Amino acid sequence: MADGERDAGGRRSKVARVIDEYDLHGLGEELEARWTATGDDHWSLRDLAAHVNEAVVRERLRATGANPSEAYVESVVGLLTGDGGGGADETHLRRRLEREGVDVDGLAADLVTYQAVRSYLREYRGAEYEREVGDRVAAASTAVQKLRGRLTSVTESKLEQLRSTARITLGEFRVMVDVQVLCTDCNTQRGVAELLAAGGCDCEDEGGE
Repeated sequence: MADGERDAGGRRSKVARVIDEYDLHGLGEELEARWTATGDDHWSLRDLAAHVNEAVVRERLRATGANPSEAYVESVVGLLTGDGGGGADETHLRRRLEREGVDVDGLAADLVTYQAVRSYLREYRGAEYEREVGDRVAAASTAVQKLRGRLTSVTESKLEQLRSTARITLGEFRVMVDVQVLCTDCNTQRGVAELLAAGGCDCEDEGGE
């Protein structure tokens, strides 16, 4: 179903509206493809909502002539959705946006929730996601990787905020997060992905010697 279509009751999806208004061509197809995918390629509704909101903020900032970094985009999304933690840094960020000519409240009103994304995908695109009964080890690995990615993103965002407000001195940087697991029985230490792929530690091998 096309982004601009309405349901039988004449209601238009908020997600469809912002896709049209911000010229986010192809985003509807991308959301459907990512949601209906299986395994590691599947995105949750919350991930998709965050993806939409970042795209909306990115386009709005570019309209002011800016070339925002991903960390800055995420900081603005956090401010507008209330996930940024509040405080003086967010006050500074709001004032910066206002100086750049951004209608902060109007932009906030255009951000979407995961419920809106679900409604858009089901009612406006006719998409369905059949939950895969997958391997719990694979599911655990995916969950850990997503958390690691989120920690990296949050750390980058906070460092970007501190650097932009001259709280710290920092050049171009990369954040690296490595999750290690140490079995104190057999003294095996591996990255969590490696541990899960290997089926565990060396305790069973040692027990059979």
